[in-house]
Amino acid sequence: MPDTKKYFENLTGTGKCIGVLTSGGDAQGMNAAVRAVVRMGIYVGAKVYFIHEGYQGMVDGGDNIKEASWESVSSMLQVGGTVIGSARCNDFRSHEGRLHAALNLVQRGITNLCVIGGDGSLTGANLFREEWSGLLDELVQSGQISEEAAQTHSALHIVGMVGSIDNDFCGTDMTIGTDSALHRIIEVVDAIMTTAQSHQRTFVLEVMGRHCGYLALVSALACGADWVLIPEKPPKDGWEEQMCHKLSESRLRGSRLNIIIVAERATDRHGNPISSYAVKDNRADKKRLNIIIVAEGAIDQNNKPITTDYIKDLVVGCLGFDTRVTILGHVQRGGTPSAFDRILASRMGVEAVLALLEASPGTPACVVSLCGNQAVRVPLMECVQMTQEVQKAMDEKRFEEAVKLRGRSFENNLNTYKLLSHHKTDAELPHSSFNVAVLNVGAPAAGMNAAVRSAVRVGITEGHTMFAVNDGFEGFYKGQIKEIKWGDVGGWTGQGGSLLGTKRTLPAKHVDNIAEQMRIHNINALLVIGGFEAYLGLMELQAARSKHAELCVPMVMVPATVSNNIPGSDLSIGADTALNAITDTCDRIKQSASGTKRRVFIIETMGGYCGYLATVGGLAAGADAAYIYEEPFDIRDLQSNVEHLTEKMKTSIQRGLVLRNENSSENYTTDFIYQLYNEEGKGVFDCRKNVLGHMQQGGAPSPFDRNFGTKIAAKAVQWISKKLKEFYREGRVFANTEDSACLLGMRRRALVFQPVTQLKDDTDFVHRIPKEQWWLKLRPLMKILAKYKTSYDVSDSGQLEHIVRLRAKDNSAI
Repeated sequence: MPDTKKYFENLTGTGKCIGVLTSGGDAQGMNAAVRAVVRMGIYVGAKVYFIHEGYQGMVDGGDNIKEASWESVSSMLQVGGTVIGSARCNDFRSHEGRLHAALNLVQRGITNLCVIGGDGSLTGANLFREEWSGLLDELVQSGQISEEAAQTHSALHIVGMVGSIDNDFCGTDMTIGTDSALHRIIEVVDAIMTTAQSHQRTFVLEVMGRHCGYLALVSALACGADWVLIPEKPPKDGWEEQMCHKLSESRLRGSRLNIIIVAERATDRHGNPISSYAVKDNRADKKRLNIIIVAEGAIDQNNKPITTDYIKDLVVGCLGFDTRVTILGHVQRGGTPSAFDRILASRMGVEAVLALLEASPGTPACVVSLCGNQAVRVPLMECVQMTQEVQKAMDEKRFEEAVKLRGRSFENNLNTYKLLSHHKTDAELPHSSFNVAVLNVGAPAAGMNAAVRSAVRVGITEGHTMFAVNDGFEGFYKGQIKEIKWGDVGGWTGQGGSLLGTKRTLPAKHVDNIAEQMRIHNINALLVIGGFEAYLGLMELQAARSKHAELCVPMVMVPATVSNNIPGSDLSIGADTALNAITDTCDRIKQSASGTKRRVFIIETMGGYCGYLATVGGLAAGADAAYIYEEPFDIRDLQSNVEHLTEKMKTSIQRGLVLRNENSSENYTTDFIYQLYNEEGKGVFDCRKNVLGHMQQGGAPSPFDRNFGTKIAAKAVQWISKKLKEFYREGRVFANTEDSACLLGMRRRALVFQPVTQLKDDTDFVHRIPKEQWWLKLRPLMKILAKYKTSYDVSDSGQLEHIVRLRAKDNSAI
């Protein structure tokens, strides 16, 4: 059979010049994107130029446009902001300014531009492209360039990457910098929660967000806020009383914490900016802590700015609460980029160079976007127009349409938040006599608690009685089962580990006892949140249905493991938190060598036989090599890596980082590799080794894991409700079909329910990994950025998709 794959070796950058610039507001991860563009460009034979200070540098020319080298982008991954500078440029808005910019580019032979910025920056780039031929004609007429130069540089190719903490650009699920900004916000909220437990104190927080409510909405999901106000969904009249009533009810249920998040420029239904008039006298509520998060630039109904001190005085005056102010400001833009942003930016940077290599004079300017976990290309102006339509819909008070225009992912975030934040009274709940049990199985993973909280609250909202099983299947057969209420899971989203308790025990030997416990507690459905043991356990329970009718109930598994080794799902709850732990540690380890020349670090990661953490962690940390079980290696490969690092030490980059998955090889252990590198590198570099161990399982869950866990568990419980109705016959639930025992996983672009029996053929049970794993396609990317010659399959690249088509595919988006 002929090889239908397309490899980037067939694309050449020889003779091409690429300019890379960052424009508009800075965002964490921009440097990772710049690094990827520079290294991929140089790798394929192109010349790459830094354009410092954004469009201003392009207009001014001179030393602002400098050729980049491989070494010039080392140590950029962990740096926030943008090291090549960004500036708002009024000059580029003028025709004269763009004429100067065109001259500066032609003089250096640059006809390919990679622009990293927001919608304004990308719109400017597209205008520049449309005017290009006219600008060259003017330059020829004025004698500043020759006709030959104009013909040689007749076409300007533009590829954009969206760098914005606001995530306000249509056509991509996430923009570069958004995840890192969420990290900063959640870090602050978590810190305030812990310090405020002993005080009856109100906190006023000021956050960014501009015209988009994404940061506010996702922060509300991640920290379990009681109330959120976003510009896309203004509250109805009388919301002030509803909010205060809700806070009082929350306190009566024993809650110790209320959080209110307000997005920048949030308004009511009449367009009045949300202001302090929302706060009512609630002195009867003896809550220990209130947090009010206010967007910077907020104004009152009389168009007067609302300062944090004004809010503080208001809360003290109306409520009598001891009040403190915290202004986040540019903290949200700063700090170290998250692992997610580094990986996203690196993938987009490489894809941008591929897009430029494939561009022809008729190719429209495109944006490299993220759809699910895939990098795609979307026409730039389609995205810009859709983004402008959102703002227009909000201006015209068509708020329902504005939410839909933001995309299915945004809409799902909002719907999930509504489900989890409003505790209905018994009279409001639908009538249901079903009992649903939730348990954690396998090793603990950060985000499990957020998933349990979501499942419990959605289940109660659906009218079910929810039961918590402690200590996994072991606790199940021992009868450690109790009803769990709405208030019992308050504050769980930010907790690491498993508050229910989790064990690796499999159910097969205890099926009789488990069936008996299901009969005693009349369990009508099961939600299992866990790792590979949960997957095996679900198959064992399904296999035992023929002997135990009590097991003939809907069962669904949600993957939660740091190893990310579950068949049927591209991502697992907990993996992102583990990646951030690995990335942060690697950053510190590399920094420890900043005063020591020529040192290589060997780092061992977890993952069992799955190399996800080593590979993707290596990409995020800028590793030189990552050894994994899925890609066998021998002594020749190890020697080649040593020689590669020896050559690297001759440059200005005199540090090396090598990751090894814990079970990558039975013989080439971490100690063996350390000793080999130490011996072979003697006189050139020395070595250190670190085994990261269980620190990868600990810590507070990342914003991604909190939200992924929250949304996937909510969807799982909604599936359970549907199946309970489907399989309820003659006063009982009886489910024994294949599709009544499913795994809910993320596949490419959507959340998909898959019968566990159908996943058997996709599973390597000996090594506890899927037979096919999407992230293996990222390994060549990591090698390319580390300057190894390799083959990179770009079969999935080059597809220019339209934003309408993306939206149609997005019906199961997370």
